[in-house]
Amino acid sequence: MKKLNSIAMFSALVVALMPFHLLQAQNAPLKLKEGDDVKLKFAQELSSKTASEGDTVNFVVADDVKVGDVVVIKAGTKAVGSVTNAKRAGMMGKGGELNVRLDHLKAGDIKVRLRGSKGKEGDSKAGQSIALTVLFGPIGLIKHGKEINVPEGTALAAYIDDDVMLRPAN
Repeated sequence: MKKLNSIAMFSALVVALMPFHLLQAQNAPLKLKEGDDVKLKFAQELSSKTASEGDTVNFVVADDVKVGDVVVIKAGTKAVGSVTNAKRAGMMGKGGELNVRLDHLKAGDIKVRLRGSKGKEGDSKAGQSIALTVLFGPIGLIKHGKEINVPEGTALAAYIDDDVMLRPAN
């Protein structure tokens, strides 16, 4: 009887501690790897006619970002970038230019750096700009070129810049 009682107490202890252990495992940080995809959308309209170098550009995460089957960044999370080059369209068919550099998103209190290309390109900041340039050759001497207009909601592929440890999203 004493042995049966000890086994019952041991079993109750294991059962009582198991949910705590599972809860800890469910909240353990997960590694989001450098180069992992993040689908973004422009959270605002952007135009070569109105944008200026240094302007902040707002994005939102389009789809949940997962490590395995666990969501670490929820869709709708805000991301930030900046305009690195903006030129209005000109005469003689010269089109506008617009370049944007991705900066980061916030996952809880952690800043997750982003970039616009899948592979790293050394330390060159130039490789981090995303060219949204559309150039139209001279169509006529008096024809005015086209501005770059990026509507709100336009999709943009981004990539994680460095490995980062994140807890599952709430």
